[in-house]
Amino acid sequence: MLVLFIPGIAYFVIFKYVPIYGLQIAFKDYNFFEGIWKSPWVGFAVFKELFATPSFWEVFVNTIVLSTLQFVFGFPAPIIFALLLNEVTALGPKKIFQTISYLPHFVSWVILGGIFMQFLSPSIGPINLAIKALGGKPIYFLANPRWFRQVLVVTDIWKGIGWGSIVYLASLSSIDPELYEAAEMDGAGRWRKMAHITIPCLYPIITIMLILAIGKLVNDNFDQVYNLYNPAVYSVGDVLSTYIYRKGLADMQYSSATAVGLFKNLISFALVIGANQVAKGINEYGIW
Repeated sequence: MLVLFIPGIAYFVIFKYVPIYGLQIAFKDYNFFEGIWKSPWVGFAVFKELFATPSFWEVFVNTIVLSTLQFVFGFPAPIIFALLLNEVTALGPKKIFQTISYLPHFVSWVILGGIFMQFLSPSIGPINLAIKALGGKPIYFLANPRWFRQVLVVTDIWKGIGWGSIVYLASLSSIDPELYEAAEMDGAGRWRKMAHITIPCLYPIITIMLILAIGKLVNDNFDQVYNLYNPAVYSVGDVLSTYIYRKGLADMQYSSATAVGLFKNLISFALVIGANQVAKGINEYGIW
Protein backbone atom coordinates (compact mmCIF):
# COMPACT_ATOMS: atom_id res chain seq x y z
CA MET A 1 0.00 0.00 0.00
CA LEU A 2 2.96 2.31 0.47
CA VAL A 3 3.40 2.32 -3.32
CA LEU A 4 0.13 4.26 -3.54
CA PHE A 5 1.80 7.14 -1.72
CA ILE A 6 4.48 7.53 -4.40
CA PRO A 7 2.46 9.81 -6.77
CA GLY A 8 1.44 12.06 -3.88
CA ILE A 9 4.96 12.23 -2.47
CA ALA A 10 6.39 12.89 -5.95
CA TYR A 11 3.90 15.74 -6.44
CA PHE A 12 4.92 17.50 -3.24
CA VAL A 13 8.63 16.94 -3.82
CA ILE A 14 8.58 18.20 -7.43
CA PHE A 15 6.12 21.08 -7.11
CA LYS A 16 6.47 22.13 -3.46
CA TYR A 17 9.98 21.37 -2.22
CA VAL A 18 12.19 21.59 -5.32
CA PRO A 19 10.98 25.16 -6.12
CA ILE A 20 12.22 26.28 -2.69
CA TYR A 21 15.65 26.43 -4.30
CA GLY A 22 14.39 29.31 -6.43
CA LEU A 23 13.49 31.48 -3.43
CA GLN A 24 17.02 32.86 -3.47
CA ILE A 25 15.98 34.86 -6.54
CA ALA A 26 14.30 37.26 -4.09
CA PHE A 27 17.74 38.14 -2.72
CA LYS A 28 19.51 38.42 -6.09
CA ASP A 29 19.59 40.73 -9.07
CA TYR A 30 18.33 37.86 -11.18
CA ASN A 31 19.47 37.64 -14.78
CA PHE A 32 17.68 35.09 -16.90
CA PHE A 33 20.74 34.34 -19.05
CA GLU A 34 23.15 33.97 -16.13
CA GLY A 35 20.77 31.78 -14.14
CA ILE A 36 20.07 31.60 -10.43
CA TRP A 37 23.55 30.50 -9.38
CA LYS A 38 25.54 33.19 -11.21
CA SER A 39 23.20 36.13 -10.58
CA PRO A 40 24.71 38.57 -8.04
CA TRP A 41 23.42 38.77 -4.48
CA VAL A 42 21.75 42.06 -3.47
CA GLY A 43 20.52 41.14 0.01
CA PHE A 44 17.21 42.77 0.97
CA ALA A 45 17.41 45.45 -1.74
CA VAL A 46 14.52 43.89 -3.67
CA PHE A 47 12.31 43.90 -0.56
CA LYS A 48 13.19 47.52 0.23
CA GLU A 49 12.27 48.57 -3.29
CA LEU A 50 9.08 46.53 -3.13
CA PHE A 51 7.92 47.97 0.19
CA ALA A 52 8.57 51.49 -1.11
CA THR A 53 6.21 50.91 -4.05
CA PRO A 54 2.68 52.30 -3.40
CA SER A 55 1.08 49.86 -5.86
CA PHE A 56 2.30 46.90 -3.79
CA TRP A 57 0.52 48.10 -0.67
CA GLU A 58 -2.62 48.80 -2.68
CA VAL A 59 -2.82 45.20 -3.91
CA PHE A 60 -1.84 43.95 -0.44
CA VAL A 61 -4.79 45.80 1.13
CA ASN A 62 -7.09 44.55 -1.65
CA THR A 63 -5.98 40.98 -0.93
CA ILE A 64 -6.58 41.33 2.81
CA VAL A 65 -10.02 42.90 2.33
CA LEU A 66 -11.14 40.32 -0.25
CA SER A 67 -9.77 37.35 1.71
CA THR A 68 -11.40 38.61 4.91
CA LEU A 69 -14.78 38.95 3.19
CA GLN A 70 -14.47 35.46 1.73
CA PHE A 71 -13.43 34.13 5.13
CA VAL A 72 -16.28 35.78 7.05
CA PHE A 73 -18.99 34.73 4.61
CA GLY A 74 -17.37 31.70 2.96
CA PHE A 75 -16.06 29.76 5.96
CA PRO A 76 -19.45 29.20 7.68
CA ALA A 77 -21.23 28.41 4.39
CA PRO A 78 -20.08 24.74 4.00
CA ILE A 79 -20.78 24.12 7.70
CA ILE A 80 -24.32 25.45 7.44
CA PHE A 81 -24.90 23.56 4.20
CA ALA A 82 -23.62 20.30 5.75
CA LEU A 83 -25.88 20.76 8.80
CA LEU A 84 -28.91 21.40 6.59
CA LEU A 85 -28.07 18.48 4.32
CA ASN A 86 -27.65 16.25 7.36
CA GLU A 87 -31.24 16.99 8.31
CA VAL A 88 -32.53 15.61 5.00
CA THR A 89 -33.63 12.08 5.82
CA ALA A 90 -34.75 11.00 2.32
CA LEU A 91 -31.70 9.35 0.74
CA GLY A 92 -32.67 10.11 -2.88
CA PRO A 93 -33.09 13.89 -2.60
CA LYS A 94 -30.04 14.07 -0.33
CA LYS A 95 -27.80 12.47 -2.98
CA ILE A 96 -29.24 14.76 -5.65
CA PHE A 97 -28.50 17.87 -3.57
CA GLN A 98 -24.98 16.64 -2.87
CA THR A 99 -24.23 15.86 -6.51
CA ILE A 100 -25.53 19.22 -7.73
CA SER A 101 -23.55 21.11 -5.09
CA TYR A 102 -20.32 19.27 -5.97
CA LEU A 103 -20.49 19.94 -9.72
CA PRO A 104 -19.27 23.60 -9.74
CA HIS A 105 -16.02 22.54 -8.07
CA PHE A 106 -15.04 20.56 -11.17
CA VAL A 107 -15.70 23.42 -13.59
CA SER A 108 -12.71 25.68 -14.24
CA TRP A 109 -12.86 29.42 -13.65
CA VAL A 110 -12.10 29.94 -17.33
CA ILE A 111 -15.51 28.47 -18.17
CA LEU A 112 -17.27 29.97 -15.16
CA GLY A 113 -15.79 33.37 -15.97
CA GLY A 114 -17.52 33.35 -19.35
CA ILE A 115 -20.76 32.12 -17.80
CA PHE A 116 -20.80 34.82 -15.14
CA MET A 117 -19.94 37.52 -17.67
CA GLN A 118 -23.08 36.57 -19.59
CA PHE A 119 -25.17 36.02 -16.45
CA LEU A 120 -24.23 39.44 -15.02
CA SER A 121 -24.27 41.26 -18.35
CA PRO A 122 -26.06 44.66 -18.18
CA SER A 123 -27.80 43.96 -21.47
CA ILE A 124 -28.69 40.24 -21.57
CA GLY A 125 -28.00 39.02 -18.03
CA PRO A 126 -31.11 37.69 -16.23
CA ILE A 127 -30.34 39.69 -13.07
CA ASN A 128 -30.21 42.98 -14.96
CA LEU A 129 -33.25 42.02 -17.02
CA ALA A 130 -35.13 41.59 -13.74
CA ILE A 131 -33.79 44.93 -12.46
CA LYS A 132 -34.94 46.69 -15.64
CA ALA A 133 -38.32 44.95 -15.47
CA LEU A 134 -38.76 46.43 -11.97
CA GLY A 135 -37.94 49.90 -13.29
CA GLY A 136 -34.32 50.07 -12.17
CA LYS A 137 -31.13 50.81 -14.08
CA PRO A 138 -28.87 47.94 -15.16
CA ILE A 139 -25.70 47.39 -13.16
CA TYR A 140 -22.41 46.35 -14.75
CA PHE A 141 -21.38 44.17 -11.80
CA LEU A 142 -17.98 43.19 -13.20
CA ALA A 143 -16.95 46.75 -14.08
CA ASN A 144 -18.28 48.52 -11.01
CA PRO A 145 -15.79 48.76 -8.09
CA ARG A 146 -18.73 48.96 -5.68
CA TRP A 147 -20.04 45.52 -6.68
CA PHE A 148 -16.97 43.62 -7.86
CA ARG A 149 -15.85 42.29 -4.47
CA GLN A 150 -19.38 41.11 -3.70
CA VAL A 151 -19.40 39.21 -6.99
CA LEU A 152 -16.09 37.52 -6.10
CA VAL A 153 -17.36 36.51 -2.66
CA VAL A 154 -20.70 35.16 -3.89
CA THR A 155 -19.24 33.24 -6.83
CA ASP A 156 -16.49 31.77 -4.63
CA ILE A 157 -19.06 30.51 -2.12
CA TRP A 158 -21.27 29.12 -4.89
CA LYS A 159 -18.37 27.20 -6.43
CA GLY A 160 -16.93 25.79 -3.22
CA ILE A 161 -19.81 25.29 -0.82
CA GLY A 162 -20.60 21.73 -1.91
CA TRP A 163 -17.01 20.52 -2.07
CA GLY A 164 -16.16 22.22 1.22
CA SER A 165 -19.03 20.48 2.98
CA ILE A 166 -17.62 16.99 2.32
CA VAL A 167 -15.28 17.00 5.31
CA TYR A 168 -18.09 18.14 7.62
CA LEU A 169 -20.52 15.54 6.26
CA ALA A 170 -17.88 12.88 6.90
CA SER A 171 -17.58 14.04 10.51
CA LEU A 172 -21.35 14.10 10.90
CA SER A 173 -21.58 10.48 9.74
CA SER A 174 -19.25 9.42 12.56
CA ILE A 175 -21.44 10.81 15.36
CA ASP A 176 -22.86 8.05 17.58
CA PRO A 177 -26.64 7.72 16.84
CA GLU A 178 -27.21 6.76 20.47
CA LEU A 179 -26.52 10.36 21.45
CA TYR A 180 -29.49 11.49 19.39
CA GLU A 181 -31.67 8.70 20.75
CA ALA A 182 -30.84 9.64 24.34
CA ALA A 183 -31.53 13.31 23.63
CA GLU A 184 -34.84 12.43 21.98
CA MET A 185 -35.89 10.43 25.03
CA ASP A 186 -35.17 13.52 27.13
CA GLY A 187 -37.53 15.52 24.94
CA ALA A 188 -34.96 17.36 22.79
CA GLY A 189 -36.20 18.58 19.44
CA ARG A 190 -34.32 18.81 16.16
CA TRP A 191 -32.79 22.22 16.87
CA ARG A 192 -31.70 21.33 20.41
CA LYS A 193 -30.06 18.13 19.15
CA MET A 194 -28.21 20.14 16.53
CA ALA A 195 -27.10 22.76 19.06
CA HIS A 196 -26.03 20.37 21.82
CA ILE A 197 -24.84 17.29 19.90
CA THR A 198 -24.16 17.91 16.21
CA ILE A 199 -22.30 21.21 16.39
CA PRO A 200 -20.16 20.31 19.47
CA CYS A 201 -19.11 17.08 17.73
CA LEU A 202 -17.89 19.19 14.81
CA TYR A 203 -15.64 21.38 16.98
CA PRO A 204 -12.41 19.45 16.24
CA ILE A 205 -12.76 19.54 12.45
CA ILE A 206 -14.10 23.13 12.49
CA THR A 207 -11.04 24.19 14.50
CA ILE A 208 -8.62 22.56 12.06
CA MET A 209 -10.36 24.03 9.02
CA LEU A 210 -10.49 27.43 10.74
CA ILE A 211 -6.73 27.39 11.36
CA LEU A 212 -6.06 26.55 7.72
CA ALA A 213 -8.51 29.23 6.56
CA ILE A 214 -6.81 31.87 8.72
CA GLY A 215 -3.50 30.93 7.10
CA LYS A 216 -5.02 31.82 3.73
CA LEU A 217 -6.00 35.37 4.68
CA VAL A 218 -3.15 36.76 2.58
CA ASN A 219 -3.86 34.39 -0.30
CA ASP A 220 -6.37 34.76 -3.09
CA ASN A 221 -7.85 32.75 -5.91
CA PHE A 222 -5.83 33.79 -8.95
CA ASP A 223 -7.99 31.83 -11.42
CA GLN A 224 -11.16 33.49 -10.19
CA VAL A 225 -9.84 37.05 -10.07
CA TYR A 226 -7.89 36.84 -13.33
CA ASN A 227 -10.89 35.56 -15.28
CA LEU A 228 -13.36 38.08 -13.86
CA TYR A 229 -11.49 41.33 -13.31
CA ASN A 230 -10.66 44.11 -15.77
CA PRO A 231 -8.88 47.51 -15.64
CA ALA A 232 -12.09 49.23 -14.46
CA VAL A 233 -11.94 47.38 -11.12
CA TYR A 234 -8.17 47.25 -10.57
CA SER A 235 -8.58 49.61 -7.61
CA VAL A 236 -10.49 46.93 -5.65
CA GLY A 237 -9.81 43.72 -7.58
CA ASP A 238 -6.08 43.73 -8.20
CA VAL A 239 -4.58 41.27 -5.67
CA LEU A 240 -1.19 39.79 -4.84
CA SER A 241 -1.43 36.82 -7.21
CA THR A 242 -2.32 38.99 -10.21
CA TYR A 243 0.41 41.44 -9.15
CA ILE A 244 2.94 38.57 -9.08
CA TYR A 245 1.70 37.42 -12.49
CA ARG A 246 2.26 40.86 -14.04
CA LYS A 247 5.62 41.38 -12.32
CA GLY A 248 6.99 37.93 -13.09
CA LEU A 249 5.60 37.04 -16.51
CA ALA A 250 4.48 40.30 -18.12
CA ASP A 251 7.27 42.61 -16.86
CA MET A 252 9.85 39.83 -16.32
CA GLN A 253 10.82 41.23 -12.91
CA TYR A 254 11.47 37.80 -11.47
CA SER A 255 13.20 39.01 -8.29
CA SER A 256 10.28 41.26 -7.34
CA ALA A 257 7.71 38.57 -8.09
CA THR A 258 9.61 36.03 -5.99
CA ALA A 259 9.94 38.54 -3.14
CA VAL A 260 6.17 39.13 -3.12
CA GLY A 261 5.50 35.39 -3.07
CA LEU A 262 7.98 34.81 -0.24
CA PHE A 263 6.56 37.71 1.78
CA LYS A 264 3.04 36.34 1.37
CA ASN A 265 4.03 32.80 2.37
CA LEU A 266 5.90 33.98 5.46
CA ILE A 267 2.78 35.81 6.65
CA SER A 268 0.65 32.71 5.97
CA PHE A 269 3.08 30.56 7.95
CA ALA A 270 2.99 32.98 10.89
CA LEU A 271 -0.83 33.09 10.80
CA VAL A 272 -1.10 29.29 10.87
CA ILE A 273 1.33 29.02 13.80
CA GLY A 274 -0.44 31.77 15.73
CA ALA A 275 -3.95 30.46 15.02
CA ASN A 276 -2.94 26.96 16.06
CA GLN A 277 -1.55 28.17 19.39
CA VAL A 278 -4.65 30.26 20.11
CA ALA A 279 -6.97 27.37 19.20
CA LYS A 280 -5.12 24.93 21.46
CA GLY A 281 -5.36 27.44 24.29
CA ILE A 282 -9.13 27.78 23.82
CA ASN A 283 -10.41 24.25 23.15
CA GLU A 284 -7.27 22.07 23.09
CA TYR A 285 -7.81 21.23 19.41
CA GLY A 286 -5.20 22.02 16.79
CA ILE A 287 -3.25 20.78 13.81
CA TRP A 288 -0.41 19.54 16.02
